[in-house]
Amino acid sequence: MPLPFELQVGWRYTRAGRGGRRNRFISFISGASILGIALGVAALIIVLSVMNGFQREVRDRMLNVIAHVELLDYAGQALPDWQATAAKARLNPEVIGAAPFIASQGLIARGEDMRGAVLRGISPAEEATVTALGAQLKDGAFAQLQPGAWNIVLGAELARQLGVREGDKITVVAPGGQVTPAGVVPRLKSFNVVGTFSAGHYEYDSGLALMHVDDAAKLFRTGGPTGVQLKLRDVHEARRVAAELGQVMGPDILVRDWTRSNANWFDAVQIEKRLMSIILTLIVAVAAFNLVSTLVMTVTDKQSDIAILRTLGASPRSIMGVFIVQGAVAGVIGTLSGVGLGLLVACNIDVIVPTIERLLNVSFLPGSIYVISQMPSDPQQGDIIPIALVSLTLSFLATLYPSWRASRVQPAEALRYE
Repeated sequence: MPLPFELQVGWRYTRAGRGGRRNRFISFISGASILGIALGVAALIIVLSVMNGFQREVRDRMLNVIAHVELLDYAGQALPDWQATAAKARLNPEVIGAAPFIASQGLIARGEDMRGAVLRGISPAEEATVTALGAQLKDGAFAQLQPGAWNIVLGAELARQLGVREGDKITVVAPGGQVTPAGVVPRLKSFNVVGTFSAGHYEYDSGLALMHVDDAAKLFRTGGPTGVQLKLRDVHEARRVAAELGQVMGPDILVRDWTRSNANWFDAVQIEKRLMSIILTLIVAVAAFNLVSTLVMTVTDKQSDIAILRTLGASPRSIMGVFIVQGAVAGVIGTLSGVGLGLLVACNIDVIVPTIERLLNVSFLPGSIYVISQMPSDPQQGDIIPIALVSLTLSFLATLYPSWRASRVQPAEALRYE
């Protein structure tokens, strides 16, 4: 089946460039436009893939320590029956683990050194069902968190700042105080450091301490667990499941998923991705609108061809279609090349970056500074498809004005001096 002549002529003009010096120059400009689109699309895919990789790494390290969903008493008091609350939450098919906890701010002191930290009371057996850290340390440091033993496990960075090691004693200062004949004095309790943990996330390694939930209940005088942690089958369903649990649990229970408890970080990452997408899309837009100059020069160079086509019966719409095809072909070639190049680099960045580091004798992510020593990458279909569609749309829009100008060429004026 023969192709429409608009496609045939447009494809021929796209491949033109061998006839004369002017044609070669137009072909060079067209090639530069295609290359610019390809590089812009590839850069956008690579950058967003790396940002997705960093987001995934930080999220996974964060979820090593915290649960996917938390159920808390609205008044901040102990839950009347945490087992009943956990059993009610388990009715949701997405919930696969539940554990009680108590969380409060406090001070940890050793000698003259003092640091603020989040003090969390946990049940080691149930904790292993909701967090990766609990499962990892279940038979290690967490096994020594026995009720009444007043043992504590510190984040590795927090222990380093305080200068303590396993076997040392520290003093925990609980918020509030107790009234005595001498006035209000802070509540102090000595704990034995039985181990440290390293989650790979600085916020938790430097500001979290874990103790048995019964010891925490006595220290903070809550009378029992103040919340229940839940683990879900799919971490990405946390918001939906939290909304469902909020309707089931009633008004006395606060349901909070991990994206809301870490809203500042989560929102910051999303804003950074949007801003980076806008900035890099401008690069694609500049390259796409270079097609305008290419097509304008082509229209000027092909005026006699346009006039002959018009005299042979071609309509202005057909002439416009010829140059739309030429610009669209360049946009499609550039976009597909950029997608291919971007995916090639994004999927092999774990090989490419170390090779560059060895050649240049540099380290882009020093292990002594960053918790992630390798460049992560996570290409996602939800990013790649919009990038390709935006690039194709910009390329198509860039063809409209030159194509319209071509359709306005008058045959008599164009052939007057031929």
